[in-house]
Amino acid sequence: MYNAVLRTPPIWRSPKAILAVSVLFNFAGFTLIGPVAPFLVAQFVPPVRVAISVSAIMTLYAVCQLVAAPVLGALSDRLGRKPILIATLFGSATGYLVFGVAGSFSMLLISRAIDGLTAGSTGAVYAYVADITEPEDRGKVFGLLGAAGGFGFLMGPAVGGLLGQISLSAPAFVAAGLAILNLLWVFVALPESNVKHDRSASLTLHHLNPFSPLAYALRLPLIKLAFASAFLFYLAGTMLQVNIAVFAKDILSFEPVGIGLLLCTVGVLDIFSQGWLAPRLQHRLGERLTAVVGLAINALGLIMVATTVHITSSQLLFAAIAIFTLGDGFYQPSMSAVISNAAPGDQQGRVQGANQAQQSIARIVGPLASGTLYQLSAGGPYIVGAGVILMSMCFAAVLQGQSKSTGR
Repeated sequence: MYNAVLRTPPIWRSPKAILAVSVLFNFAGFTLIGPVAPFLVAQFVPPVRVAISVSAIMTLYAVCQLVAAPVLGALSDRLGRKPILIATLFGSATGYLVFGVAGSFSMLLISRAIDGLTAGSTGAVYAYVADITEPEDRGKVFGLLGAAGGFGFLMGPAVGGLLGQISLSAPAFVAAGLAILNLLWVFVALPESNVKHDRSASLTLHHLNPFSPLAYALRLPLIKLAFASAFLFYLAGTMLQVNIAVFAKDILSFEPVGIGLLLCTVGVLDIFSQGWLAPRLQHRLGERLTAVVGLAINALGLIMVATTVHITSSQLLFAAIAIFTLGDGFYQPSMSAVISNAAPGDQQGRVQGANQAQQSIARIVGPLASGTLYQLSAGGPYIVGAGVILMSMCFAAVLQGQSKSTGR
């Protein structure tokens, strides 16, 4: 029986509302610094090293998240979701503050390491959703959380771009403030979802091995296929995300405000696709087929970005990002629901931590691949990314085939 924390509480204490705002603040904080990151890095490295240096920052964050996220997921199964959410929000606030006061490239690296080592909020949020919802409702709730993240993506870059015109450090300080506000609201208003009788029976050093939850998850057949598809999706998506600000700056001479507006496109389409379109498509096609459709749209968007190198049109770039994000909005909540529904009830945190870990591996490889490919050809990361998305589609299609054969 799913926990009764959803019994018509006032809106400010509603777990779904708190989680949605938590995701919104998380995305807003992360994207606030996006428009200014290339310009901050350019203060400390030669111009030819900016793209690879931005990639290095993203890679370090992902390495730290890889080590920490599975451990935080396992801890949430044993200790509860709320303490882990509070700890991760405190780490984010600290990391943003260090980013804002950084006086060297080394300090920028340290700030992202701090944030990465406490980057377990997404896994805890998704495990919380699994605690309080029936399996058939999770795709819809994940879509709503994705829409909240889209609103953060809409707000963050726009505000970050404007603040960047005043001071390159200002977006980081605002991001830290959002994390602190989020922490206080979670502390005061969010009930614990993982009640003691539902918690994992034991917590050993084996569970605290960051690779143990990933190895456990990969022994579950459905999760193995879902993780393979998700890994390739996040690999291609990271290749775009880590490089798009540099791409827009170099190819179309965008300033921070222009980059902020470009990233706002992601937010608008996330709200529309994850909050409204995806649940309706899932109802008609099912979660697995919706994921396949999303990947096909992703591949088209990446090819259009690569085309912008030869047809230098800001309208084409905006359209390409919009199409990629539309596919992203179909894929992410659908695959998240597939993974959550395939996980045992008392291992949700462990599986969600493993999911974050495999995403982190993609985000380690993706920035390095993107920076290297970009130095060879500006369109390289996007052409290769489209090929990677097509590989992801193959695994998602196998999942869809299994759903037909099993009737699930």
